[in-house]
Amino acid sequence: MLEIKNLSASIKGKSILDGLNLTVKTGEVAAIMGPNGSGKSTLSYVIAGKPDYEVTSGEVLLNGESILALAPDVRAAKGIFLAFQYPIEIPGVATMTFLKAALNAQRRARGQADLTTPEFMRVVRGAAQGLKVDPEMLKRPLNVGFSGGEKKRMEILQMTLLAPRLGVLDETDSGLDIDALRIVADGVNALRGPDRSFLVITHYQRLLEHITPDVVHVMARGRIVKSGGPELALELERNGYRDYATEAA
Repeated sequence: MLEIKNLSASIKGKSILDGLNLTVKTGEVAAIMGPNGSGKSTLSYVIAGKPDYEVTSGEVLLNGESILALAPDVRAAKGIFLAFQYPIEIPGVATMTFLKAALNAQRRARGQADLTTPEFMRVVRGAAQGLKVDPEMLKRPLNVGFSGGEKKRMEILQMTLLAPRLGVLDETDSGLDIDALRIVADGVNALRGPDRSFLVITHYQRLLEHITPDVVHVMARGRIVKSGGPELALELERNGYRDYATEAA
């Protein structure tokens, strides 16, 4: 599904990623854990195509196709979805208008017909109910006045509707209480399947109690320094990252 080879990237002349190698298999849930400043969010932005980041070497392949030269919207049409750590408020953009435009754009990219308004309403209401998204939220501008947990649920609602091939979650658990964390995790788990992969970026093992990964990668100083099974997350919870920071030096 996703193959990253010798990837180095910088922002404003500061090197962040340093020869990173990573493979996420089709149908796999891969977790990336690491200390602050290790480059986890930068990796998610580079995958999604955020323009502020300069790739200085390496390649990123989605199902064997290089995506680094593609615009963010083209990457999204090919099935990449990024759930942000801090979703922004967009005054003046109605949530339902945004969701319908995004969903129909994705459907057109897949060769499918646009949903009619009644069809769209049925799909959104069903998905929102499963994620316990208050219907009143859908009537407001996108993320405006939402709590942190509501914004994260809205991100997962978007992911549910768009049904990406690769879902990248950038510290989606940040700022969530346990109830909101379970709802978000349930939404992710409902999308798991043999044709969809996830890259789950997190600091803490508590998210992985609800989204059990197939593999856990430790990231430090801009590259992967160790990989293992779910038990590796428990080790990090006990011992922290001090044993791995020096390995990347």
